[in-house]
Amino acid sequence: MDLIRHLSFFVSVADEGHFGRAAAALDMTQPPLSQGLRRLERHLGVDLIHRTRQGAMLTSAGLQMLPRARLLVDDAERFLAESKRIAHARGDVHWGATAALPDRVVTACVTALRSRVEAGAVVSTTVGTTVDLVADVRAGLCDVAVVEHPALVDGLDAGPVVKVPRWLVVPSEHRSAVAERPTFRMLADLSFAHAPRAANPPAYDTILDLLRERGLDTSTVVAADERAVLAAVAAGMSFGLTATPPSATPGVTWLGMAPQAVALRVRVVRRAGVDIDIDVVDRVLYRERLQ
Repeated sequence: MDLIRHLSFFVSVADEGHFGRAAAALDMTQPPLSQGLRRLERHLGVDLIHRTRQGAMLTSAGLQMLPRARLLVDDAERFLAESKRIAHARGDVHWGATAALPDRVVTACVTALRSRVEAGAVVSTTVGTTVDLVADVRAGLCDVAVVEHPALVDGLDAGPVVKVPRWLVVPSEHRSAVAERPTFRMLADLSFAHAPRAANPPAYDTILDLLRERGLDTSTVVAADERAVLAAVAAGMSFGLTATPPSATPGVTWLGMAPQAVALRVRVVRRAGVDIDIDVVDRVLYRERLQ
């Protein structure tokens, strides 16, 4: 787990005495803050906060651990500030990409960013979930990121939404793989392999709503990334979505069903006031857009 980030949740709740105010101070919503604090408590093996109707109170363990937690969070912030100062002096760029982006788009973005930095500067890449990338941009860990849409990007500068082609992938022996006109309802006997809801709740809910609108109310199984999706599909029990174009993959068949509806919607985000040109990344996405 990201210990420093979760410790910052603890420190903020302790300072504010209230989960809602702490979430607002961290520029996030309350549910992921509460969930993150519970993960920290499980990781440490102690309860830090008493949750009451009036707010949040420190436990005895929380009182003992708060000073050390505050030191760690403050030291981490100073460390990051110093690293950003050094990186900025060199012209380095740290950007992030949602794991849903295909490899060719990620490398095209890196190439575009490299064309804009000075000789000797470094372009470093983080691939992760939309929720984590948005948090990294807000914290200054990423200068710019390509995230899924919809997503909670309040307080960030966001570029236009671009639709990137995406395909349904099904087991090669499934009836939909050989049907002349496959339908979504044909997939009812398969589970839906997808990233967990926590990776980006708005986009997760949107795709499930889309499937239900087309008559498919299916169970889901967690697949952390595209490899996991393809593995679940090849196992014969699931279908999934991928932005990687059709290729010869054992046990997997690509279906071009409802391309506009299932397209991957992405956009570029950065912190307000940060002098990073997002147009160079947006142009890469635009070239890959669904025609």
